[in-house]
Amino acid sequence: MPRRGGAMSLADTIRSTLVPIHREGYPFIAGFAVASLVLGLIWEPLFWIGLLLTAWCAYFFRDPPRVTPVDDRLVIAPADGVVSSVGPAAPPAELGLGGEEMTRISIFMNVFSCHINRAPVRGRISLIEHRAGRFLNADLDKASQENERNSLVIESPHGPVPVVQIAGLVARRIVCWAEAPGEIAVGERIGLIRFGSRVDVYLPAGARPRVAVGQTAVGGETVIAEFGNQDPPPLVRVS
Repeated sequence: MPRRGGAMSLADTIRSTLVPIHREGYPFIAGFAVASLVLGLIWEPLFWIGLLLTAWCAYFFRDPPRVTPVDDRLVIAPADGVVSSVGPAAPPAELGLGGEEMTRISIFMNVFSCHINRAPVRGRISLIEHRAGRFLNADLDKASQENERNSLVIESPHGPVPVVQIAGLVARRIVCWAEAPGEIAVGERIGLIRFGSRVDVYLPAGARPRVAVGQTAVGGETVIAEFGNQDPPPLVRVS
């Protein structure tokens, strides 16, 4: 009996260690693997380089489960990455929300971040708009207006929350699984961006940021803003 229990414990440990891979990544992983085998026939060191790139590709398309707070007062990070800006900005013009500035929180994803994007709030998706554009470094502020992007408007209990997927310097493909009109839950997967990019969230009046520039966010888990709390954003320090 103890041996059986130990075996089950080992199996559970292995399952919890192996992160699920999203099906969007299967063709890319297979392509890297085949290329590695072919290059290995030409020169063996190329096989090992290709194997490392194949492992990176599998890592890029990981889709780990997340524990999302379910509370309409909270706005949750839509992506893994570093908070690159927190401040006033007008949402994309194609969303028809006017030119008035809203508080924008931007999260930059590098090529090692998990690129699954999630809904920051629950509500009804009223609009989805895709715009072609440039492929500047997504960490630049002007990328919000000039880069290729896919924008969603989620009608939350506190008002419209625009969410913008922005392509980056390496990214050449924005994938959106959400549909409009349609209901979506907070933390639900809305898409991904290949490979390296940014997600902007625009907050309606009454929301206070709860993150600072330079902070690392975990998509589907980190609280980035809160409604109803009039306290100023928390002070932070780097250590």
